[in-house]
Amino acid sequence: MGITNEGLILACSAIGAGLAMIAGVGPGIGQGIAAGHGAAAVGRNPGARGTVMSTMLLGQAVAETTGLYGLVIALILLFANPLLGKL
Repeated sequence: MGITNEGLILACSAIGAGLAMIAGVGPGIGQGIAAGHGAAAVGRNPGARGTVMSTMLLGQAVAETTGLYGLVIALILLFANPLLGKL
């Protein structure tokens, strides 16, 4: 009794999807650091609140794309597995 080709591809795809979700850790940490620094900057200079907030939010939106790309790759590997068609 051995593992089939399809079973091997599904197992490796599940592992790959899990590894792709690790990409969500970096943006979470980065956004937390950015929010902390933005709050500190507003605390030091309340008059620059609008500029600091808009720059921080733009940076967080850019950082979030990395996590979203990881999520998309994980969903593709789990539900629309293109590797199964290669058998």
